[in-house]
Amino acid sequence: MAGGHSLLLENAQQVVLVCSRGERFLARDALRSLAVLEGASLVVGKDGFIKAIGPADVIRRQFSGETFEEIIDCSGKCILPGLVDAHTHPVWAGERVHEFAMKLAGATYMEIHQAGGGIHFTVERTRQASEEELFRSFQQRLQCMMKAGTTLVECKSGYGLDLETELKMLRVIERARRELDIGISATYCGAHSVPKGKTATEAADDIINNHLPKLKELGRNGEIHVDNIDVFCEKGVFDLDSTRRILQRGKDIGLQINFHGDELHPMKAAELGAELGAQAISHLEEVSDEGIVAMATARCSAVLLPTTAYMLRLKQPRARKMLDEGVIVALGSDFNPNAYCFSMPMVMHLACVNMRMSMPEALAAATINAAYALGKSHTHGSLEVGKQGDLIIINSSRWEHLIYQFGGHHELIEYVIAKGKVIYKT
Repeated sequence: MAGGHSLLLENAQQVVLVCSRGERFLARDALRSLAVLEGASLVVGKDGFIKAIGPADVIRRQFSGETFEEIIDCSGKCILPGLVDAHTHPVWAGERVHEFAMKLAGATYMEIHQAGGGIHFTVERTRQASEEELFRSFQQRLQCMMKAGTTLVECKSGYGLDLETELKMLRVIERARRELDIGISATYCGAHSVPKGKTATEAADDIINNHLPKLKELGRNGEIHVDNIDVFCEKGVFDLDSTRRILQRGKDIGLQINFHGDELHPMKAAELGAELGAQAISHLEEVSDEGIVAMATARCSAVLLPTTAYMLRLKQPRARKMLDEGVIVALGSDFNPNAYCFSMPMVMHLACVNMRMSMPEALAAATINAAYALGKSHTHGSLEVGKQGDLIIINSSRWEHLIYQFGGHHELIEYVIAKGKVIYKT
């Protein structure tokens, strides 16, 4: 059908804008209540961007002579921004279901790692897998994330550890970025673990001298688009000095710094990230008070992963302390063979119950602040005119049901829409 607009969502009980004044993130008092319209409609143009949001009668009058490719009646329903998952490891072969039993029996993450399990188990399987096999499983995982309301996801490499396999993973991520409807922020995470037979210093040298120059070249040629650089800064993995060298070199070639820090041991990773101008640091279970203040001052976002602390029985990240100090708090699922969760609604629920976040704080952390952590909050993470038309429609009269109903998101989410196009419908 001809017409200037793609999609009209009419007469929603609630439209959760999250932001209404072009904010790039929400922190401190701005998190107390999110921007919500009652009895509102929303229009997405053919270019995939939001053209109008407002009271249903105003929108009806404004667009009375227009034709739309699709009209959805949202009476009694809620419209929310598409969810943003700020931390995942979704490309791999070699699931670790057998390790879950070991964890339940009391084995720690590092004990499993040192026994040849953990990352190294998955690395071996991923090195053996073909690019096509990796793409197929990755595509299925992204589909599961999308059905749970995620429309933008950060995707890391990191199960190769050698240049050849890291590039294989990044090609798989690039293919998905081009072919699939879900939005992707690609992260090079070659420093996910120290490869067997190398020291951390040797591994860092290899990344700086070989991996990063190759990524720069492939980026310049338009073959692979990488947004972020990540390092697992941890005792027994990459120390502060090696982490600094890799992150700085990544920044020098134009990548955003977005790394794992202060997870199992206090490493002063937060202080380092703030100093280097990091966009985001993930985990932070063991962050220092000084690190929290430094991150707040530097506007470096904290990507908290409630699933990881829950599954590994770690102490929870100090979300309340971070929020009170003005840190920009975001959320991620940490989807990987060690923390097998596709669902940002479940992540938000865990954040509220285990990390004592409020529901508005959790939703902001899974939308605008997660988009900020990926450097994309100017286009994603809220429902505002001019932003990309990524949204979800839930069959409920209050938006809080998406968090309140633990594991109920499959029944609640009726539509997932990306760039104004319905990409999932129940």
